[in-house]
Amino acid sequence: MTSDATSLGFAHFIGQSDAVARTLLVILVAMSVASWAIIAIKGFALRLRNDRSQRFLDFFWNATSLDAVAGEIAKRGTRDPYSRLAGQAMQAQAHHARYGAARLEEAGSSSEFVTRTIKKVLDEEMTRVENGLTVLATVGATAPFVGLFGTVWGVYHALVAIGMSGAGTLDKVAGPVGEALIMTALGLAVAIPAVVGYNWLTRANRVFAARLDAFAYELHTFVSIGLPLGNGVGAEGDAAVDIRPLGTRPVAA
Repeated sequence: MTSDATSLGFAHFIGQSDAVARTLLVILVAMSVASWAIIAIKGFALRLRNDRSQRFLDFFWNATSLDAVAGEIAKRGTRDPYSRLAGQAMQAQAHHARYGAARLEEAGSSSEFVTRTIKKVLDEEMTRVENGLTVLATVGATAPFVGLFGTVWGVYHALVAIGMSGAGTLDKVAGPVGEALIMTALGLAVAIPAVVGYNWLTRANRVFAARLDAFAYELHTFVSIGLPLGNGVGAEGDAAVDIRPLGTRPVAA
């Protein structure tokens, strides 16, 4: 094996590359660092959010009244989306009951005001969990093209150098062109984890949104009716409402 052959490789490619190729390499490295950081941070936040949400839901569905839930939220604070949603909904109902529709923001009935509050909190929570996903989508879509551009640029310079040297043998052509393909491989290595992480987080967010929306529907019913648990009828003669989650309710015969 000749010394020229043994000198070929990633280090040789970087050593003989120009400013454009090195800039593209820096961009790919930055993309990779950003995507892995987002995946790690969002994954940790997802695990923490699920654990805290489950603890709150276990307490919520076993609470004796909404007053008990409000007391727990006042004591421990809102550390997950479900507790924030419940706290804001109950605060909205209490505020409307005390002050009425004093401003345009509070117009309508108490139920309508609670509905708008719940929708606002839902939008805020979805915006929070989707932060950073645009970066992953951008990296997954553009990194292969950045790598391909680096390959085209490297092949161009390799062929120009070979043409100027006048040595067009296979060993003189294959080595530089093969080195240029390193940029395409790097682009794919950056894009694949970003795409996988984006799809994983997107699916997790869809599941989270569906569960939070179902909880919001149940919560709106409890807060709007204001029915104490264990009563047969409400203040206006309404039938008692089963506040267990939809999946745990008995099926009517």
